[in-house]
Amino acid sequence: MTLFSNTFKPLLLGLAIALGVVAECDEARAGQTQTAILAGGCFWCVEADFEKVKGVSEVVSGFTGGTVANPSYKQVVRGGTGHYEAVQITYDPDVVSYDQILSLFLRSVDPTDAGGQFCDRGDSYRTAIFVSDPAQKAAAEKAKASAQSALGQKIVTPIVAAGPFFPAEAYHQDYYKSSDRVLTRFGVKTKAEAYKLYRKGCGRDARVRALWGDAAAFAGS
Repeated sequence: MTLFSNTFKPLLLGLAIALGVVAECDEARAGQTQTAILAGGCFWCVEADFEKVKGVSEVVSGFTGGTVANPSYKQVVRGGTGHYEAVQITYDPDVVSYDQILSLFLRSVDPTDAGGQFCDRGDSYRTAIFVSDPAQKAAAEKAKASAQSALGQKIVTPIVAAGPFFPAEAYHQDYYKSSDRVLTRFGVKTKAEAYKLYRKGCGRDARVRALWGDAAAFAGS
């Protein structure tokens, strides 16, 4: 019995440690998330769309691509800062891949429009894919080429090296589902009601459906 213990206890201990390390690695991999930064016009709309995607844990509306640190919404829409309205998407790559996110994105905007999106015109409303490493850049180039082939039109959405991302003010986050009340041209509405009126009035879904047909993502969702 003593011989067994002296011989096999170290082996069993080593095996237990090895299994524990493997389990910890698997757990760490399972808990890892990745981020994607995309500009698709009004960030309220892009946030609302991607928060519906399984595997996405968070979408933050904000600004990126400009020259001013921590800009305000008023600064960005006034122009001159170089920022895009954008979103930062946090997702689980074991559930939804970066390739899938890019495919959904390109089919939820008008990537043929270099001057803005839908009724929103100007530099801050342009589309863009912001990439943080060579793998993301390669995936973006592949997704853009695939979408251009499927659409049969030139896609002008640029692929841009990611820089600092600045979250927008708190009142912009989750605008599409907020019960806070705001004054609109239709009277006092909740933000959720105002958002629906804006999205329809801006023609976002109608244009995406006209452009992409059955491949349109999120339109009318």
